[in-house]
Amino acid sequence: MISTYDELLKSGTELIALDARAVRASIAVVAEVTSSDLDRPTPCAGWTVRDLLEHMIVQHYGFAAASRGEGDIALWKPQPLGDDPVAEYQAAAEHVLAAFAEPGVLERQFPLPEVRDGIVIPGSLAISFHFIDYIVHSWDVARALGVSVEFDDDMIAAGLPVAEAVPCGEERERPGASFAPVVDAPEASGLDRILTVLGRSPGWPE
Repeated sequence: MISTYDELLKSGTELIALDARAVRASIAVVAEVTSSDLDRPTPCAGWTVRDLLEHMIVQHYGFAAASRGEGDIALWKPQPLGDDPVAEYQAAAEHVLAAFAEPGVLERQFPLPEVRDGIVIPGSLAISFHFIDYIVHSWDVARALGVSVEFDDDMIAAGLPVAEAVPCGEERERPGASFAPVVDAPEASGLDRILTVLGRSPGWPE
């Protein structure tokens, strides 16, 4: 079982498989969304389910574009949802899964124009970012809908060191930051530990 960030980055196809499982979990949760849910609040401060889905969709397309070496920031700009958000989300998810399944993707350089004023990083590192995003965003959608989502122990073990590697400090205080400051919950474990490290309260909305 992968338990360190270095092990995850060196795991090759296992990293791609873990990411795919997180994305598949998100597809299953988003399938529960109805039109009446779109204005529900989410654990992402200030975002409704509609906002969150728009973000998740464009992130899939953005990461897929990055896997092809495309670094246009316009590709990361969220677009309004269409008439069938569930189908729209599934199409975006399948698109990034296909992009990440291409031979040699882990050895490519991914431009990420949204991160730190634009960085270019190895594919394995970029896919690890995507992996942790979709563990957390799957939970965000599930919690907003009042349904559950669960991840196998190996996914949590692999995801925790990624979460712990996300920088803390002033960046998390800024408007629109990807993650809020760490939630103080020293006894948290498993998925709850990942959530608190990334600024989520496992008991949201209490």
